[in-house]
Amino acid sequence: MKRRSFLTGAGTAAIAAATMPAPAIAQGKRQLKMVTTWPKNYPGLGTSAQRLATRIGEMTDGQVDIKVYAAGELVPALECFDTVSSGAADIYHGAEYYWQGKSKAYNFFTAVPYGMTAAEINGWIYHGGGQELWDDLAAGFNIKPFMAANTGVQLAGWYRNEINSLDDLKGLKIRMPGLGGEVMRRLGAAAVTLAGPDIFPALQNGTIDAAEWVAPWNDMAFGFYRIAKFYYWPGFHEPGSSLAAGFNLSVWESLTKQQQAVVRAACSAENDYTLAEYTHHNGRALKTLVEQHGVQMRKFPDEVLAALKKASREVLEDAAKSDAATAKIYESFREALAVSEEWTRIGDEGYVEARRG
Repeated sequence: MKRRSFLTGAGTAAIAAATMPAPAIAQGKRQLKMVTTWPKNYPGLGTSAQRLATRIGEMTDGQVDIKVYAAGELVPALECFDTVSSGAADIYHGAEYYWQGKSKAYNFFTAVPYGMTAAEINGWIYHGGGQELWDDLAAGFNIKPFMAANTGVQLAGWYRNEINSLDDLKGLKIRMPGLGGEVMRRLGAAAVTLAGPDIFPALQNGTIDAAEWVAPWNDMAFGFYRIAKFYYWPGFHEPGSSLAAGFNLSVWESLTKQQQAVVRAACSAENDYTLAEYTHHNGRALKTLVEQHGVQMRKFPDEVLAALKKASREVLEDAAKSDAATAKIYESFREALAVSEEWTRIGDEGYVEARRG
């Protein structure tokens, strides 16, 4: 793993380190700082980060006390990784594909186009060797990572104008991070990465023409329907988005074995809880968006979906060529998906189709 990426881009973190004290240890109590990529108290994302911190505190009887900072309170959302990597903060809570500038491999630990569902990525990380590969990748940046939430399948986003053909994607300015954004670029769109709080203003002032965020529950909270009325599906780019808690590696290794066990259990519990939360709220929010706010649901035309799938395959294969770590992780991911997707088709898809019929 190259260290140059870690050293560059850590300028803000270095400055922060000068003003933010090291973790306190007083009477056996650890006081840790968690920085997040989410707005303060934002439903599902911000509240999950706070719930994880509270859960760890309660399970350790207050011995590990975690203070949560929303995006921008200590550092900007997209600087959380460098801040924790450098030791200026202790934990981050965010989406791993935000760090693809460090290594393309990070995308696979959130979501990739035409990749894994929530259940499938859980299977790969917990049982298919994914966690060990993730640990190896993150250790090069002084991080110990865990799955700590999952938003489930996401939708393709909000568009000011309808997408009736591939030509409608050409020149489209869209907020879409990760490898999904690269897929859009290959089809002629101009994809950008924006932190959550920056999306609505960009839509409102015309800096972007379209945006994906999460799914109905979170999207409604941001009010995208006020600007763009066409809500597209399926969300080819994020079929099961896993979110992460990343600990500074030195901080992680300084925890007792019992405290480490608590963190593992708390992250696993929060991963399950958040997915259930999104499953419950998304259906209700979708109904509200359509019936009360006049949102028009649109499915991408078949030619668009076919082009997205072809470009997605190319993007993943090109990402795998970027470095040895990404190649190894992609191969493990691909093999795990090849095993699970047939069961998903026969099991989940088969049942849902029968129920619908």
